[in-house]
Amino acid sequence: MQNSRQSRREFLRNMGIGLAAAMVPGCASIAGKASKKPNFVIIFTDDQGYQDVGCFGSPLIKTPNLDKMAKEGTRFTDFYSANSVCTPSRASLMTGCYPPRVSIYNVIFPYADWGLNPKEITVAELLKTQGYATACIGKWHLGHKPELLPTRQGFDYYYGIPYSNDMHINPEMKLAENIKLREGVSVESIKKDKPKQNWVPLMENEEIVEYPCDQRTLTKRSTEKGLKFIADNKNKPFFLYVPYTMPHIPLFVSDDFNGKSKRGLYGDVIEEIDWGVGQIFKKLKALGLDDNTMVIFASDNGPWLQMKENGGCALPLRGGKFQTYEGGMRVPCIMRWPGKIPAKQVCGELCSTIDILPTFAQLAGYDVPADRIIDGKNIWPLISGQANAKSPHDDFYYYRAEVLEAIRSGRWKLRKVKENIELYDLKNDISEKNNLAEKKPELVKLLLAKMKAFDKELNNSKRPAGKIK
Repeated sequence: MQNSRQSRREFLRNMGIGLAAAMVPGCASIAGKASKKPNFVIIFTDDQGYQDVGCFGSPLIKTPNLDKMAKEGTRFTDFYSANSVCTPSRASLMTGCYPPRVSIYNVIFPYADWGLNPKEITVAELLKTQGYATACIGKWHLGHKPELLPTRQGFDYYYGIPYSNDMHINPEMKLAENIKLREGVSVESIKKDKPKQNWVPLMENEEIVEYPCDQRTLTKRSTEKGLKFIADNKNKPFFLYVPYTMPHIPLFVSDDFNGKSKRGLYGDVIEEIDWGVGQIFKKLKALGLDDNTMVIFASDNGPWLQMKENGGCALPLRGGKFQTYEGGMRVPCIMRWPGKIPAKQVCGELCSTIDILPTFAQLAGYDVPADRIIDGKNIWPLISGQANAKSPHDDFYYYRAEVLEAIRSGRWKLRKVKENIELYDLKNDISEKNNLAEKKPELVKLLLAKMKAFDKELNNSKRPAGKIK
């Protein structure tokens, strides 16, 4: 693992030589000097449905800060996560690749010995080569072994739960000397007792600092850590990644938000996250950083519908988490950057989490790695509202684990699960109710051929996951 990290650092250093500056506002050279690089903030929620934001149509959940973000920025109606479950969706965000491209297929559990390969180049690592401070505050879920933690994948600082909050501790994980133990737990009991479900470790950098984590205050504490990071790095460019642990179940909120929402506990959780978004914007404005900071809000995948009142809503989309229907992978997305991203705009062009790495690279004056396939594209023309800008993707592919189940090509979506074939016109049938497969056999044949060709190419060029011996 040490050799792989060294070779990766050498590659990144070499990549930094002779790169052209990104020709976008705020990043081009001015009077022979490079202007200040933009800051980046990604707020990434867990299992939040397409409708679970006020400006996306929620009838009961109040999200005034996200709604204001949309009024001051752009709302993306056709924005996709690259998977419908946690770990693969996060791998795509970090690497700019479809999850199978980097051999991340399934969810990582506490006894797993694998995760995102340290040889992969994350968006955090790209930005660090340009002098960025980086922090991951929230749910990581790309490997909890020391060699796979955020601090080994480009982040200067990490604070959060290393995997889903319904899991349990791995007794082999490193405990901090000043660890805060709760619920009658001792160091000895961690080592010898059977781990309890929903009792998860809270980590800071590479050590467990609290066990079990008090999840009632987790959203608030994560927000506060993010605010401190912004303040500490106000004089240099920074990348703050805030993957909030919720609304993944079990649901928890602080006393300030308990019982406040008309949507029950699930709504309380979303409204506390919305409060956190508001606090981040307040801090940016107070420090004079607002006009130089791009903020993205999105969810990692669709809602866990089986949780009923404790799960979210994807309407008017069909399906949710675990599925390749639209509700599983099309997620709410808002982007804001005053003066750079148009206000009160709605973008209906197809784009995805895989596009964030190449877009950030462009904005920071960098290039994407040339030694590997990156599936994402630079979507700055869409984000900045350039006239007649179109999606750079001719096609978008929906994987479930290793299996390619669907393709979107323009307005058309074909879904093939085993022998069942469905064809939908998403322009006129966003809810995927009217299967047109029998009426358009030639289009079905064309899209099936595209799926087969892409899947073959991906499997011939995919890269291994990181496995700890």
